[in-house]
Amino acid sequence: MDCTFMKIRRILIPLIVSVSNHRIPVLEKEIAASTPSCWLFLHSFLYPHPTQSNGEQLVVSIIAVADPEGEGGGSKGRQGGSSGAGGSRSMDCCICSPMATMYRLPRNTICAPCYEGAKAIIGFLNKDEQEEDDGHGSAKSPVSTKLNSSTKGMGHACQQVKEMRDREDESNQKAAFLEQGFALAWKDGMHTDIDVRPGTGAPIPAHKAILAARSEVFRHVLSSDEQCKAPAGDSISLPELSHDELSLLLAFLYTGALEQDLPERHLHALLVAADKYDVPFLRRACEARLAAAVEPRNVLRTLEVADLSSSAVLRERAMDTVVEHAEQVVFSAEYEEFAVRNAGLCVEITRALLASMSATTTNKEPCIEDVHRGA
Repeated sequence: MDCTFMKIRRILIPLIVSVSNHRIPVLEKEIAASTPSCWLFLHSFLYPHPTQSNGEQLVVSIIAVADPEGEGGGSKGRQGGSSGAGGSRSMDCCICSPMATMYRLPRNTICAPCYEGAKAIIGFLNKDEQEEDDGHGSAKSPVSTKLNSSTKGMGHACQQVKEMRDREDESNQKAAFLEQGFALAWKDGMHTDIDVRPGTGAPIPAHKAILAARSEVFRHVLSSDEQCKAPAGDSISLPELSHDELSLLLAFLYTGALEQDLPERHLHALLVAADKYDVPFLRRACEARLAAAVEPRNVLRTLEVADLSSSAVLRERAMDTVVEHAEQVVFSAEYEEFAVRNAGLCVEITRALLASMSATTTNKEPCIEDVHRGA
């Protein structure tokens, strides 16, 4: 009997999965045709008494089948219910009992019909698996297929998650390997073959291959084409950048990372440089940081930089901030200087403010009409 309950323990979880996936009609049909006791157990398990909720019935059933010899004396319950189906139905069975379970601890007794039904299910499934192994059937049985498909699917999903995690770890290791190598070449200046000159300050040594690989513009400038040759002396000049800004730009080209807590002026310069020299990854990084830091105090400068670098994302974020804090921004001293330098942006701000006011008025009009109608 203990061996039988060990088999029940093995078969109950796939059965519950099958119940939860609405596969019971096929299972009911085949088991009902197999043996009445098997059908009786399954019907008691699937359709509990109305006084029991689905969750309570499921928990009690799992406890009963998984631990028949636990507290409460499961063997006594089975022995007491062995006198017949009619007598066992009056006992306190944890599967088919009509008594409510919410006012007491879960029981682990099981009546004879439920016990025989569980054994019949195990025998039915074992016979089905044996026929499949012996090759008697031309196709897999729908019962075993439906009961095992959920567990197989879960195992396949877990395997996929593990493979994805392994690929992610491998990608991270490759990225770290490449980043460390490029960072070392940048930091130590190993085998540099070109000098990059900023607008102010000393030139910075770099590698032509890195510059050409990171930027289409640098690739054309450094190409061997007669129309796009690098200047004599193996050096190029970026006069719009200071020494610090050029150092940040080159460091990003080597490592793909920006320093934390960079001043806004450096981010502005890097965004303009990313647009000019076609470095999309740097562009997105600068846009993300600047968009997160937009405030009324710096929105005009941010809007100006967004226009200069053709950043639609940053322009939209800055314009929304201007409209939201219109009075604070428009009546500030900075706005007068901004208007002198950027007449086109002032026109856009005016249009955005008027559109916002019009939308607000339109939303309020139905409420006013409703008040008049009610009066």
